[in-house]
Amino acid sequence: MVLGGLFGKGMAKELAEDEFIELDTSAMEGASSKVQIRIDKLEAFADSDRIQKAVRDGAIVLVKIKALKEKDMSELKRVIDKLRKTCVALNGDIAGIEEDWIILTPPYAHVAREK
Repeated sequence: MVLGGLFGKGMAKELAEDEFIELDTSAMEGASSKVQIRIDKLEAFADSDRIQKAVRDGAIVLVKIKALKEKDMSELKRVIDKLRKTCVALNGDIAGIEEDWIILTPPYAHVAREK
């Protein structure tokens, strides 16, 4: 029996007799909602509004920028500047991941950069 090997024979026997384990849920009652991580695509300047709203609502957003980068680099720069200003205003963070992705975070999260 796998449980017997991991927890010892006494623990497996105790679980079989009780058939359930009671968990303390009082610590979870005060917890806020789960952190939301969204994945989005940036294909046009208009997509920036949807991404801004997600960050303002408290979501961490991973954005694929490859399509817009290949289509129009100047428009991509405008969108990145707009999103960066939003992150600065919110006390959030923005960072590039490789060449085709960026991440935007709300105030409670920070991107750790290696030096």
